[in-house]
Amino acid sequence: CFNSGSSWDKCDFETNLCKALPEFSLHPGWIRRNGQSGMGPPYSDHHGNGSAYFLSLSSEMQSSSAALRTNVFLPTDEERICQIRFHYWVSQMSGTLMVGLQKHSEDTVANIWQVSGELRNQWNVNTITINSTEKYEVIFWGMVETQRQGETVAIDDITFSEGC
Repeated sequence: CFNSGSSWDKCDFETNLCKALPEFSLHPGWIRRNGQSGMGPPYSDHHGNGSAYFLSLSSEMQSSSAALRTNVFLPTDEERICQIRFHYWVSQMSGTLMVGLQKHSEDTVANIWQVSGELRNQWNVNTITINSTEKYEVIFWGMVETQRQGETVAIDDITFSEGC
């Protein structure tokens, strides 16, 4: 059940406040905008609302990749299963979105999910389940290989289950 009840912490980017992504305005390369911003697709959020906000890679940026890092989450176990549900837009030519897991004892980020070059420019939804015996952070990493008009990666409505 993915209702917006109190058990799920939801980041819809309508405001700058989000418990799990405390400072997403400070993540260079991601920009909080809506479909009417004049920055190309997507022209609405995943509900089709042109004035609702989401995060996308800024096409003005010289850098073509950007990371979005969550708070530190506690270890998971049988009772505490962490599920993260999110809507994403990956442009068809050269967009890539990866989700990584960084455990506290490790320097490297383990890639747990990736999509690139979607055939249709549209919003999709995905849910990932995370298992970690130690504290961890989750990283959303967007990348665009070309700076052509309309090439972008966007994220909307990231929802974290109670176990996160």
